[in-house]
Amino acid sequence: MAINTLTNAVKYSEELDKMFSQKSATGFFADNALASKFVGAKTVIIPDVDFQGLADYDRDTGFSKGAITVSNSSYTMAMDRARSLQIDREDMSETGIANLAGKILGEYVRTKVVPECDAYVISKLAGLAATRANTISGDTSKPYAALCQLINEVQAVAGYDEELVAFVDGYMFAALQNSAEISKMITVSDFKQGDINIKVNSINGVAIIPVVSERMKTAYTFNNTSAGGFTPAANAREVYMLVCPKSAAHLVKKTENMRIFTPEQNIDADAYKFDYRIYYDVFVKKSGLDTIWAWISPAVTISAQPADKSVKAGSISGSLSVTATSDGALTYQWYKCDDENRNGAVKVSGATSASMTVPTGLTAGTYYYFVKVIVDGIAGVESDVATVTVTAA
Repeated sequence: MAINTLTNAVKYSEELDKMFSQKSATGFFADNALASKFVGAKTVIIPDVDFQGLADYDRDTGFSKGAITVSNSSYTMAMDRARSLQIDREDMSETGIANLAGKILGEYVRTKVVPECDAYVISKLAGLAATRANTISGDTSKPYAALCQLINEVQAVAGYDEELVAFVDGYMFAALQNSAEISKMITVSDFKQGDINIKVNSINGVAIIPVVSERMKTAYTFNNTSAGGFTPAANAREVYMLVCPKSAAHLVKKTENMRIFTPEQNIDADAYKFDYRIYYDVFVKKSGLDTIWAWISPAVTISAQPADKSVKAGSISGSLSVTATSDGALTYQWYKCDDENRNGAVKVSGATSASMTVPTGLTAGTYYYFVKVIVDGIAGVESDVATVTVTAA
């Protein structure tokens, strides 16, 4: 099957960029990067302008001179991520390259690229807010009061004419919607993101953008293993809400043109090969550092992890336990999984305390368990995986 590789590569790249803008919760920050300049493979220059205030006019000497300071700050891009995908020639022959490739690449951006970029951007902004002590301690039973406090803190620095955005954890968004005090205050408004306009909920003119919990953490590990992807860092906390001006951050995204190889060009397999690469980072100018505020879950400290255990079938006894502390209220949920990487995790029914009795009906084999320590009924930290080895009676 013939394919115009260059034309299709450019076309797919353009369409994937559009999908990124439509599906990403943080994609609108890319609109703020127009004034940035690339000066090297990893360096971006973003200007920051500062002025001196007014002074008295002197009738003898006239105007007081004032300085305009333009500081071009250099920022280093950190996220250079890529993946090579292949589609067998026979699969392409049955459905057509344009149809199948478009669906697969679009789904890849929607399910893998967008969640990772959102997680990185939000974690970096929340980390900045925490570093500068721009955080509040809200009451999870009063989400509207916490949102108003965050908005007030941002407006005290940015002013009241700035368009604000509030990223809200999914659990908190549900709580906001169920709050009687704001049930009549939520309106639907237009929100410009790139070249498209989308509809969002807003409160008092502040756009409310709900984000799933997996993308609302303070820190992540961006994996470089065969599986790739991202996972919350061991010390990650939940970001309940994050409020900032829409113009506060600059998402500098440099997506390479999609590289497409036909089966004849692909020396590894009789398949079409698609190389996707995205090179990006998010930066905040000095003038906007204190316009980003967050409400972050209390920290959870696990001081004693569940210990591995060896037991005999037919006479199993003992338990797995964890010791954890936090400023918030803690609850627990134990899980059984397939391996040490928590694959195939399933809740253990009724195991909702700091300790779990080892099931007595286990047969000879190896079993894996961990507990999720939950604070405020929302945020959670997972313990280490404990191995239960059952030997024959």
